[in-house]
Amino acid sequence: MQKKLLSGLFWVLLANLLVKPLWILGIEVGVQNAVGNEVYGFYFSILSISLIFNILLDLGITNFNTRNIARHPQLIGKHLEGILGIKCLLVGLYMMVTFSVGLMMGYGSEEFHLLVLLTICQALNSLILYLRSNFEGLLLFKWDSLFSVLDRVLMIIICGCMLWGPRFSVCGINFTIYHFVYAQLAAYTITATLAFVVIARKARFRRLRWDLPFFLVILRRSAPFALLVLLMASYNRIDPVLLRSMASDADAGIYAGAFRLLDALTMVAYLVSVPLLPVFSRLCAPNDGTSGNAARSPLEEAIRLVFWPMMFFAIGAAVVGAVWASPLMELLYPGRGAQYAPVFRVIVFGIIPIGLTYIFGTLLTAGGHLRQLNIFAATSLVINIVVNIALIPHLGAVGSAFASLTAQSFMAVTQLILSIKLHHLSASTFRLPRLADLRRTIDIVRAE
Repeated sequence: MQKKLLSGLFWVLLANLLVKPLWILGIEVGVQNAVGNEVYGFYFSILSISLIFNILLDLGITNFNTRNIARHPQLIGKHLEGILGIKCLLVGLYMMVTFSVGLMMGYGSEEFHLLVLLTICQALNSLILYLRSNFEGLLLFKWDSLFSVLDRVLMIIICGCMLWGPRFSVCGINFTIYHFVYAQLAAYTITATLAFVVIARKARFRRLRWDLPFFLVILRRSAPFALLVLLMASYNRIDPVLLRSMASDADAGIYAGAFRLLDALTMVAYLVSVPLLPVFSRLCAPNDGTSGNAARSPLEEAIRLVFWPMMFFAIGAAVVGAVWASPLMELLYPGRGAQYAPVFRVIVFGIIPIGLTYIFGTLLTAGGHLRQLNIFAATSLVINIVVNIALIPHLGAVGSAFASLTAQSFMAVTQLILSIKLHHLSASTFRLPRLADLRRTIDIVRAE
């Protein structure tokens, strides 16, 4: 299992760290420069509407499926046939709700044209995430890594040719935002099709199964996952909303600008957590030979394998970010860095509790402790709101940064304490790795 975890970490990190920066710094910036801020802002506002109701496409099914397939891989065929039917119904619900909101907002034909395309893109992206959850549950991390970046690779190729390709410019075709959207649509379609073909062969897929009792059971069992995603998204993203209502758009913009770099740093922590859920689920599964005192070792080894690398990265990033806050913000926002630096100097320390949450929150999710996690997340949301209300009138965006850090820290500490209690983690789990441990890890990676 240690080899599986290291393999998963290696391939997921390698694939995403090679592709995602090129996508963010190359294509997204190139598209915005090509179409202009006004057109890109129009696209981004419609995209935000399509993202707000994204949870209706999943309702926690993806996380539930990863955990369940990791514990019961023999159910892959039955689940694939049944859950794909549920996903079709959820796409209909998602589009109905999203289009209704568009009507209420007075969208015209141009807005609806773009909204239709983006909702289809979101539906395909949700399908890709679900199909990938099957690879993760089966611990097929190489396939998961491939399909985690294939859509972005295709978009980079397509958009790169249109933005900078000589034939496109020679023909006198001006790049528009619709070229960008159609490129996404094509990339998502190709990726979803290939991912389905691969997993269908492994699961011996035969046909969609329309089984109402199965649908209701899956939705009931995935509901706690959906609630957890909603609560965590709320306490992570509510700060700008409160800033806009209690301070000003400028304060919200300053907070968003400082938060952007933290968001980029958390990508590494998130990628580490991707293989953790199926590995922890397999290790926490009952009747798999890993229960009891004799079996705590594999779970503790897995935690120890990622704990200190995560902490070294998080603490290092927080200290460097705090010390170099002013030049970093000045580099991103020339002439305005002094506005963002005080906020970033506080909020960057959020990477430490976020890193802990990605480890121990994932462990508790794998163990099925969703009720406790939802209570923690709801409490964190309340803490965030209360601290924001108390500090925003006096500190503005810096107050929101303290509120976010407080909520994140509460969530991380409670998850850590509960994990130690429920899984009987010993002090050796958190011991600094020795040279022999590092050599063994390197040997495992080489063997892979």
